[in-house]
Amino acid sequence: MAGPILVTGGAGFIGSHVVDALLDLGHHVRVLDCLLPAAHRERPSIDPRAEWIEADVRDPDEVARAVDRVGAVCHQAAMVGLGVEIGDIADYVAHNDLGTAVLLRALAANGFTGRLVLASSMVVYGEGRYRCPEHGIVRPGPRRAEALDAGEFEPRCTVCGRRLEPESVPEDAPADPRNVYAATKLHQEHLCAAFWRETGVPVTALRYHNVYGPRMPRDTPYAGVASIFRSALAAGSPPRVFEDGGQRRDFVHVRDVAAANVRALTVPDPVPGTFNIASGAPRTILDMARALARAHGGGIEPEVTGEWRAGDVRHVFASTGHAARVLGFRAMEDFSAGMEELATAPLRA
Repeated sequence: MAGPILVTGGAGFIGSHVVDALLDLGHHVRVLDCLLPAAHRERPSIDPRAEWIEADVRDPDEVARAVDRVGAVCHQAAMVGLGVEIGDIADYVAHNDLGTAVLLRALAANGFTGRLVLASSMVVYGEGRYRCPEHGIVRPGPRRAEALDAGEFEPRCTVCGRRLEPESVPEDAPADPRNVYAATKLHQEHLCAAFWRETGVPVTALRYHNVYGPRMPRDTPYAGVASIFRSALAAGSPPRVFEDGGQRRDFVHVRDVAAANVRALTVPDPVPGTFNIASGAPRTILDMARALARAHGGGIEPEVTGEWRAGDVRHVFASTGHAARVLGFRAMEDFSAGMEELATAPLRA
């Protein structure tokens, strides 16, 4: 590949694994990361084999320097999580959408002709895919607070009121972002699609499902549910499982996610389009909490609280056939082994 591979957000949880995988394959890697305090309370170690630019993706001058002569771009930089409150909305839009726009403008100005891989997310789907026994595939509306307070967590058919059966969600399912972060991730996809149409640069959008593994951040808005549970166990406390624990998700190891990025960046011919990056084996949140607690070996059982959060969805898990057929990606990491690794792996402050 002519020129270095630029990884924005390359010091973060997923980005650092992508950087490591690329370096191990002998690629020249350039990292752009501003070390946002919300994600990095301590300065992370950067592999000395990588070229390092500590700067914000919203800074036009620094981004122009970062994209100089690059052969491919892996855009991981973003604020993640639901958003603590609506007051966070401007920060999410600035980091995720404005940052993406600044990057795309710099690539266009630089005459970039490589390929672009975007870190997207399953949150763009909102609720997953559901089937009514009478009305087929239906889209449930937002869950009502009064129903959630009463412990009625399962979505119902908007036509007949029956409980719906969740199914794996394919990439062509309608988008329905239900929180600020989700809205910004979908906008990133739209911006990159416009860039693709205007410039001809192929864009591969990888919709990550619930990523876990070493280097997860702990105790921050960036912490995923697996790291929150891991931090609780390390403190001798039971993981607190919201609702009844029956929410279904697809937990995919960060090494598999890195492998999907490397494949999209390096296969001989670009593979544009949108792909679910997931294990293909959905589990409930309570299943994951119990597996992690067993792996931790402390005899602590998860606590099912019945609490709920606005913006959460009930079930969303991936159809992985398209990624396997077109991108050639299949997750390889074993879930039980991954939980055992996570139970003792260092987490980022």
